[in-house]
Amino acid sequence: MPGVHKNPTISFRISDYERREIEAKIKASGMMKKDYFIRSCIYNHVCVVGKKETVHVLVKELQKMQQNLRQLHNQFILENIQMTSAEMQELQLDYEYMLKAILWMLEGAQYLWEGKNTAGKESDKHGGSES
Repeated sequence: MPGVHKNPTISFRISDYERREIEAKIKASGMMKKDYFIRSCIYNHVCVVGKKETVHVLVKELQKMQQNLRQLHNQFILENIQMTSAEMQELQLDYEYMLKAILWMLEGAQYLWEGKNTAGKESDKHGGSES
């Protein structure tokens, strides 16, 4: 039968703040929303694996942020601000959540560059490299 789902649906209400932060993390993860929620609920941990597609989405988001900030900067210089205070607050919140999500993802991938630094520190402890 069309329109009939075999699996139950789970839904809950969240604040606008929570929704924005969750959606920023989902976008940074590169996962489908459903997969993100399932992994988060079942395992209490979401492991994000850096893929070309994931990084591309983040780069696009950062480029959009950069363009918007340049426009806003020019408006400040010309003293011709076209955004209301409320719109600036919304923009600030959106950027804050996206940057927090990107930092969250980078912290999860920290092992990629920490291993290299740790290896260098270990050789220093043992008198440097051997010839």
